[in-house]
Amino acid sequence: MSQSTSKHIQYPFWFGGSASCMAACLTHPLDLVKVRLQTVGKHWDGKPPTMGGMFKHIVKAEGMSGLYQGLSASILRQATYSTTRFGLYASMKDTFFPGTEKPGFYSLVMLSSISGFVGGVAGNPADVINVRMQHDASLPKDQRRNYKNALDGILRMSKHEGVSSLYRGVWPNSLRATLMTASQLATYDQFKSLLLTIPYFGDDLITHFSASFLAGFVATTVCSPVDVIKTRIMTSNDSKGILHLLKDTTKNEGIKWVFRGWVPSFIRLGPQTIATFIALEQHKKLYRWLKEEKTEDKVAV
Repeated sequence: MSQSTSKHIQYPFWFGGSASCMAACLTHPLDLVKVRLQTVGKHWDGKPPTMGGMFKHIVKAEGMSGLYQGLSASILRQATYSTTRFGLYASMKDTFFPGTEKPGFYSLVMLSSISGFVGGVAGNPADVINVRMQHDASLPKDQRRNYKNALDGILRMSKHEGVSSLYRGVWPNSLRATLMTASQLATYDQFKSLLLTIPYFGDDLITHFSASFLAGFVATTVCSPVDVIKTRIMTSNDSKGILHLLKDTTKNEGIKWVFRGWVPSFIRLGPQTIATFIALEQHKKLYRWLKEEKTEDKVAV
């Protein structure tokens, strides 16, 4: 089916969240390593932290299951954050650009930014728990929170730290979600449209892979500084302001902190973006097929 034809169909709101949950199951170990790298500070075990070293350290200290620490929170995060941002983005495109009307890139950026901000707020509680659960095993035993799962973490945070603690870091997180969604969803649509103007490309797996790979690269670079700050705030037990944290981090680690964890971030976000959009496109393809089957059945009757 052509791209233009598929635009006439309004897909279920939850498709983006479903695709993101599938992708999260595949890429969670990479996300875990990224969080650990962003929170270890300047030195780790007497040496500068590396991605490979962190992988080995986690497996040695916690076993293979340690790479999936906090998976329940990661899935809950995608179920709230990604369902909201993908669903709202698609709904706004259908509302403001109905039928075959094609939105421009700046319009896509605006719509995706709005949906990303709302998604960031909606997913913040699960994101706090996700970061804490991933970071927990790297803390001394007497400082670990030992959440059983995402729901246990949310209930215990609400009880011991107040409901407001679930929205710790909500502003940098929402800013990151805004940047992430704009640099991921809008650029994916734009890259896909550009690729489809080239004779070699069709609305198929090669195009979906290429567009999502490029979108993942852009998203990782744009979001890296905010991602580091967001992680530091969410793992912290004190109430330092963002400016104070920025000052301390720059003083202690230099400006290089801006791209700390970029490689594992891209290695995680690249495959996650690819897996998410490929899964989303397959959701849509199956949905279109089911609708066509139902239509043919009605005609036959």
